[in-house]
Amino acid sequence: MPKALVGEIKRRSIADAVSVESSTVLAKMRSPDRHLADDSEKSVRTQFSIIVPVFNEALLIRPFLLHLRERAPEAEIVVADGGSSDGTVNLATGLCDRLVRSEPNRAIQMNTGARAARGEILWFVHVDVELPLGCLDEIRRIMDEPNVVGGYFRIRLPEGLVYRLTDSFAHYAGVLLRMRCGDHGIFCRRTVFLDIGGFPKVPLMEDVEFFRQLHRRGRVTYSDKRILVSPRRYEAIGHMRLTLAYGFIAMLYIFGVPTSILASIYKRMCCDA
Repeated sequence: MPKALVGEIKRRSIADAVSVESSTVLAKMRSPDRHLADDSEKSVRTQFSIIVPVFNEALLIRPFLLHLRERAPEAEIVVADGGSSDGTVNLATGLCDRLVRSEPNRAIQMNTGARAARGEILWFVHVDVELPLGCLDEIRRIMDEPNVVGGYFRIRLPEGLVYRLTDSFAHYAGVLLRMRCGDHGIFCRRTVFLDIGGFPKVPLMEDVEFFRQLHRRGRVTYSDKRILVSPRRYEAIGHMRLTLAYGFIAMLYIFGVPTSILASIYKRMCCDA
């Protein structure tokens, strides 16, 4: 074989080797970019994180999570279990994005769920509610205002005069007194949640305490879309009895009665029936 040809083959082999090595190095350099792109896409998909605190909700958890996935398909769903013993955890597995466990205290459960969540907007939802259509679009519309730190939905109980009076009175009294409970589906920015320090570890009214702290951080607004709330507590305890208990406890709370005493009163009025 002519020396010139042998030299040309060697030069091409070296050039090809250099090209392959350069391509390998470039691929290694680009791989973080691909991961960054994947993380960016994941961030968009998990802009909303829905935290669902549960405790022994075997009857409701599967239908609720299916309903939640239908109404909020783009959200990350985090189930925060408080030590259920009825199979709730097994039933929730596969129907949520994350499942975390803590001791049975709703404030601790929601805080644990929020720490595990990845979304920029945290939405705290109870398992015994029905969410309105377009709920995420509604939250997005509200949170597009830069001075808004959080919000909530109005609630609706089933048909009946007592229920109409209850949800109407609760709404306007709540606006006046800046009090909202967890049934309203409170949502907020993650940064504000962290600034507040999450829900306080108290035996009762943790959602009201958090809501009032939220008001101190900026504007809080609400949607006229309704969350349909299950009447199961009213049916178990009694319509008038529970309504009066809620009103009495709210009044005592306004006058500064400690939450430990309020929890004891609630237990005597509603749990020892």
